[in-house]
Amino acid sequence: MERDDPFDTGTSHVGGLLRQPPAVWATAGASVVAFMGIGLVDPILPSIAQGLRATPSQVSLLFTSYFLITAVAMLVTGFVSSRIGGRRTLLAGLALVVVFAGLAGTSGSVARLVGFRAGWGLGNALFASTSLAVIVGAAAGGSAAAILLYESALGLGMACGPLLGAVLGAVLGDANWRYPFFGTAALMAIGFLCIAVFLREQPKPARRTSLLDPVRALGHGGLASAAAAAFFYNYAFFTVLAFTPFVLNMTPYGSGAVFFAWGVLLAVFSVLVAPRLQRRFGSLRVLGGSLVLLAADVVVLGYGDHATATVCTVLSGAFIGVSNTVFTELALGVSDAPRPVASAGYNFVRWFAAAAAPFLAPRIEEWSDVHMPFVVAGGAAVLGAAVVWTRRASLTHEAAVSAPRHATEDEFSAFAS
Repeated sequence: MERDDPFDTGTSHVGGLLRQPPAVWATAGASVVAFMGIGLVDPILPSIAQGLRATPSQVSLLFTSYFLITAVAMLVTGFVSSRIGGRRTLLAGLALVVVFAGLAGTSGSVARLVGFRAGWGLGNALFASTSLAVIVGAAAGGSAAAILLYESALGLGMACGPLLGAVLGAVLGDANWRYPFFGTAALMAIGFLCIAVFLREQPKPARRTSLLDPVRALGHGGLASAAAAAFFYNYAFFTVLAFTPFVLNMTPYGSGAVFFAWGVLLAVFSVLVAPRLQRRFGSLRVLGGSLVLLAADVVVLGYGDHATATVCTVLSGAFIGVSNTVFTELALGVSDAPRPVASAGYNFVRWFAAAAAPFLAPRIEEWSDVHMPFVVAGGAAVLGAAVVWTRRASLTHEAAVSAPRHATEDEFSAFAS
């Protein structure tokens, strides 16, 4: 049976996006909360540093430990889900997040908080990678509608996470940074119940996934190219997410509002704008252009005054939203590997950059000045675009499906010219 075309982003899919079975909505709703956990700590990073007497570089390890464990755990998710089933894997991931998010709120030191975030990352890895496969398998309207639904959940979660962190972080004085963690644990517990009630067990794959299957999948030139480009892109992405709150130096409410607006743009451009741009210009043109614009945006962010930095932070959500959608489609459709395996291999590579950026950005500032972390992030985004351009032959065969009808292959691949 021929697979659904992952690059078919026609309006019929968008129109059918809302007509989904309860199991899909339950999984998507839990995904929103899972993605909230990524940006949740953004507006309260300065409060955590103050409350635990920690430096910005120490607090940035909250992201590093989270994503480092998430990256490594990507090799395990397919192994686990192919043996116990998607539903049980989702529930196990949610249970881990509930436990470790709650424990994070009780932390008495930054070391404990970093450790609990690592456990949280393991739960998020089990949930996030499996949820995409579950949504793709259960959604009505084909894989394109499923990807848009998943990106909608990602965007909504990334938008609401900072807002939730800001609102809960303004409660009860010196202990305020703890409440966002407790709030996330409660919301994930609700997600656990929704999955348990509405999602039936998914059919297990005919072949069990081994621990090395995601690594072997990266032997495909197209998937390896997409993963390498996403690695550099994610470095820029998470420099903005993890380091900018210290540069803006706002109250939790102010920072929460900025990143809420950022997340709204991310969601809108992921779901509504990216598919239209792909139909008009083709996937690789859109991706390359988006990465170059992101690079310019973060450099201006680093050198601009406070108002300029605020505007550029919000504007980066648009470029990140477009890039997220195209990268997800490339990862799922560029190789012949099963989608869960391809997704695991792709995420295994790119999440290492999400772990590196929060760790390196404060140290680059210590070694140089506040501008240099954003220059490095901009350079990383340009490198991502360069990988897409130089490896376009590996990506064009699949991505050309969404090229504009009037474009030739040479026109399609020459996005950088």
